[in-house]
Amino acid sequence: MSYTAPVKDMLFNMHHLAGLDEIAKIPGFEDAGMETAQAVLEECARFNQDVLAPLNWEGDKNPSFWKDGVVTTTPGFKQAYQQYAQGGWQGLQHPTDMGGQGLPKTIGAACGEILNSANMSFALCPLLTDGAIEALLTAGSDELKAIYLHKLISGEWTGTMNLTEPQAGSDLSMVRSRAEPQADGTYKVFGTKIYITYGEHDMADNIIHLVLARVSGAPEGVKGISLFVVPKVLVNKNGSLGARNDVHCVSIEHKMGIKASPTAVLQYGDNGGAVGYLVGQENRGLEYMFIMMNAARYAVGVQGIAIAERAYQKATHYARDRVQSRPVDGSIKAAAPIIHHPDVRRMLMTMRAYTEGCRAMASVAAAAYDASHHHPDAESRQQNKAFYEFLVPLVKGYSTEMSLEVTSLGVQVHGGMGFIEETGAAQYYRDAKILTIYEGTTAIQANDLVGRKTSRDGGQTAKAIASEVQNTELALLTLGTDTSKSMAKRLAAARQAFVEVVDFIVAQAASNPNAAFAGSVPYLMLAGNVMAGWQLARSYLVAHKQPEDPFMKAKAVTARFYADHILSKAPGLRDAIVEGAGSVNDMELASF
Repeated sequence: MSYTAPVKDMLFNMHHLAGLDEIAKIPGFEDAGMETAQAVLEECARFNQDVLAPLNWEGDKNPSFWKDGVVTTTPGFKQAYQQYAQGGWQGLQHPTDMGGQGLPKTIGAACGEILNSANMSFALCPLLTDGAIEALLTAGSDELKAIYLHKLISGEWTGTMNLTEPQAGSDLSMVRSRAEPQADGTYKVFGTKIYITYGEHDMADNIIHLVLARVSGAPEGVKGISLFVVPKVLVNKNGSLGARNDVHCVSIEHKMGIKASPTAVLQYGDNGGAVGYLVGQENRGLEYMFIMMNAARYAVGVQGIAIAERAYQKATHYARDRVQSRPVDGSIKAAAPIIHHPDVRRMLMTMRAYTEGCRAMASVAAAAYDASHHHPDAESRQQNKAFYEFLVPLVKGYSTEMSLEVTSLGVQVHGGMGFIEETGAAQYYRDAKILTIYEGTTAIQANDLVGRKTSRDGGQTAKAIASEVQNTELALLTLGTDTSKSMAKRLAAARQAFVEVVDFIVAQAASNPNAAFAGSVPYLMLAGNVMAGWQLARSYLVAHKQPEDPFMKAKAVTARFYADHILSKAPGLRDAIVEGAGSVNDMELASF
């Protein structure tokens, strides 16, 4: 089954929720209004539907493979990547003076969803390159920028992020890779890095690794970590490629999903030391790497939305074609397509509502990012920065967790056929699982939400957002229809549950951290649910005005379904968090 990009829904979010027209008033974004967005998204859709989507299943059947240090990607990937780079897609959001197109994240994130829906294994390569670009733009010297940024932004070279080591998973204080300073200002890098996405491949002439390592004599823990550029192939002073650097791929992982994406084990310095170049200052590497990580975390959240959309489309197509059993209401006297059965419709609506809710949340977050970086007013920048940073763990955590439910439902809609690999539904389920793990597990996102985003400011940001949610409730009540009043009731109950959990977290985080963090993931799920539900409630306020438009009518029904079936879960999460910490922590360890 082919993939069709949900361009209309994306444009609806940009126009009515994210306020792209306001973003286009910011200096530098004047040409990035709705007309540009539509043209870019339609062209993005054509490329991904025609070129990358057909390679998705091929990548699952014939994944990348390693032999004698060389990684060969899925047949067709190399040619598709050349088309991707030539089309300028890598540079979509990056500065024009570096060869990019300078478009806002609000547009770029939508293109990212289309890319990941079409082929998530392929999309991981540009995703990591984007992170490397962001880190160099922020912390790289003028010399490093001049050497690497144009090639990365053009897509001629690709980038990676090297954090994890065999003994150090998410705890980066345990990083042991070392960097020895040389007389010429370079460093020799030694160590082993694992789980390096596209750490070796055949799609580009060079791979620029951004590597965490310790300089000799650096402090212990995270305060002693530095960041280095370590190219696969050294670059001569005239910009041409020189000798192969001392970094080699010794294997790639065999994974349950995203099989076409090579996940490499990289060995640095087996033959005298890999040449590395310091990014920024020594011992500030984790600070710089977080720039990449935050960009990647948002992007992984978009991957969750993307894979959910692909699973929804496939399940809907199957439900329209699969004939089995008569409808329970007797409306059809013979066996009918299963889309007529109420529980199948419930599953499809759940898939649709989750996906559209998270897409709306991500679009609003992207607009906040654009304003936080580019708005001329300092106060506006700060407010949008706080809003965006609060949303990032929700976009990452909630959207990826929901993608597991949606892709599982996609298998369920297919019934027994969903368990058969040839159907294709199982691939989305397998691919989705990694999203809750890499770039920080859901628990890590939740810890960030509890610690940095809620307790640190005494819940002020969270409560300010809750006040905006309340304004939407009032608008729904003012509208006065039965549906709008029902949605307002659901939204108010969810908001109240959210605020009560925020108060609980603030009260407990310092004095009883085990109680606060016992409910960290449920808090993230509650907060994500409220934010996505809020955006769909805002969508309803727009869509109800055009009931004769099929798209708007469907949007209104989807928003109502979300409120009735998903947002309604919020009070129960509140109870589990506020009243259930003891049952998490009271079991004796020996009893597990």
